[in-house]
Amino acid sequence: MLRLAGISDVDEANRWLNEVYIGEHNARFAVAPAEEGSAFPFVGDLDNVLCVQAERVVSNDNTVRYRGRVLQIPQQKHRRHYVKATVRVHEYPDGRLGVFHGPRQLASYDAAGALTEEVKKSAA
Repeated sequence: MLRLAGISDVDEANRWLNEVYIGEHNARFAVAPAEEGSAFPFVGDLDNVLCVQAERVVSNDNTVRYRGRVLQIPQQKHRRHYVKATVRVHEYPDGRLGVFHGPRQLASYDAAGALTEEVKKSAA
C-alpha cells in the first residue's frame, strides 16, 4: 500500500498511516461493541499484581528476612505468631514492602524496612 501511495521513507509512511490508513482501516473493519464497557475488566488489586513476590519462612523471633532487611511481624489479633509459617513478601515498584499470609496482609514497611504507621494501627 505504501508503494501504491508513492511513499518511500519512514517519516512519510508514519504520516500517511496516521492521517489516511488508520481512519480507512477502522471505517472498514470496526464493529460496534455488543455492550458498554471493557472486554477485559480487571477484578483485583493491581498494586499486588504488579510487584515482586517472594516466599519466606518466618523465623523463631517472628521476623522475615528479605534482601538484607529484617521485617518484624507485629502482633496480630487473630494469631499470636507466625513462627515457621510460609509468608509472601511483596516488593512494590516504589520500594515499599508488604508481608502476606494467604490473602491477609500482616504488615507494611517503607523501603528501608521500617514498619509503617498505617499498618501498626490496623495490625494491633
